[in-house]
Amino acid sequence: MKSLTINASQRESVGKKATKALRNAGQVPCVIYGGDTIVHFAAPEIAFKNLVYTPNVHTVVIALDNGTKINAILQDIQFHPVTDKILHIDFIEIFDDKPITMEIPFRTTGSSRGVLNGGVLRFNLRRIKVKGLATNLPDLIEGDITNLKIGNKLTVTDVASDNFTILHPDNTVICMIKTSRTAVEDEEEEEETEGAAEGATEGAEAPAAEA
Repeated sequence: MKSLTINASQRESVGKKATKALRNAGQVPCVIYGGDTIVHFAAPEIAFKNLVYTPNVHTVVIALDNGTKINAILQDIQFHPVTDKILHIDFIEIFDDKPITMEIPFRTTGSSRGVLNGGVLRFNLRRIKVKGLATNLPDLIEGDITNLKIGNKLTVTDVASDNFTILHPDNTVICMIKTSRTAVEDEEEEEETEGAAEGATEGAEAPAAEA
């Protein structure tokens, strides 16, 4: 998984007045949990642009002005209800030997047979919740939909990996091909149906020939 570095200043004062002053100066107050101590810091709002305003997920290196570097992931973020400015961000410190839980974006690959026949691809999940070591987690999870016909589904078991554990039930549907008014019958299915019908006809004619 890709990592971003955010240069920040450790906060000594964490009261309401100090927090308000930081926000007025264009800084975002933040907290890192999960380590031996809780770390308070602040960074310019623009520093979080590539972390917050993107569909991708990243781990983060918080580089403090005292020389300390902390590996973390974004846990929670608060926005102003009117201006949408970032008010506060919580991070969780991560360690090489401890698994973390994240929601990884999902992307399809291939061209579905069902879609080519007029079906519609519908998503139930856009992100998949997984647990694993940070070094083993991918930037995104891909699922091949090439062989999906109309009515077929792709479940989380179809994208399972030894590198992480998926935290959804096995029968959870990620996406499926739904029928539409413009959908046509699959040609291969038509051939199978015709072949079965011909076989049944020949079988029915055979006793009459013997008589």
